[in-house]
Amino acid sequence: MAFTRATGKHRLPSRMTRTTRRTVGVAALATTGVVGTLAASPALAAEGGIEQTGPLKAVTMGDSVAHEIDAQATAQRQAAEQAAAREKAEADAKKRAEEAAAKAEKEREAKVRAAREAERKRLNAYTAPIAGSYVSTSYQAGGGIWSSGSHTGIDFHAAGGTPVHAVGSGTVVEAGWGGAYGNQVVIRMTDGTYTQYGHLSSIGVTVGQTVTPGQRIALSGATGNVTGAHLHFEARTTAEYGSDMDPVAYLRGHGVNV
Repeated sequence: MAFTRATGKHRLPSRMTRTTRRTVGVAALATTGVVGTLAASPALAAEGGIEQTGPLKAVTMGDSVAHEIDAQATAQRQAAEQAAAREKAEADAKKRAEEAAAKAEKEREAKVRAAREAERKRLNAYTAPIAGSYVSTSYQAGGGIWSSGSHTGIDFHAAGGTPVHAVGSGTVVEAGWGGAYGNQVVIRMTDGTYTQYGHLSSIGVTVGQTVTPGQRIALSGATGNVTGAHLHFEARTTAEYGSDMDPVAYLRGHGVNV
């Protein structure tokens, strides 16, 4: 009997054709991510060497690269998050430092203002010329011991060598011998009035010198026309004798309790 070769639609594809189709199919599956599952299939494992070597090797390399890309992406994301956290921490630290510096500057300015205000008040304050003393002879007291016929100032009780203080801020306009007043100091006060300190045993300031309230300017004594050591104090409208005004009222008007 003679055999005829199958033709037409009933002809089976050759081995090469089948292999090519499988290769193309596996490659297509690899692009969709399905080959990872099919690679373990017995059907695929049963195929010849051609079907198992080419496409499967490509799939294995693809999975490795994907894992590496994922790892790199994760590392980059973590690095970006860490960088953002560092930047935020640095920004927060800078902001806190700036706020602390601003607060410190405000506190410093407040202290400077308080110190200036305290100094202003101190310079505008008045004090008694002899600490803890009292008036032993009043203003305009009469008697023959005064050439004008009355006392042109007040006397503060003070032993010889007692510190004498400027009653307020001003500038020394006289410092030396004053005739009947003995050693004297005359100060032009910041309000335009004058104060005079007489019968001093020593003088500690010079003409042109500025003085502040409570500053020691001399020591009390008994120089000039006196019967004993004390401080003669006058308040005047000018530096000259005869322009006197009530020194008690003057001191009290500036807050001094005498």
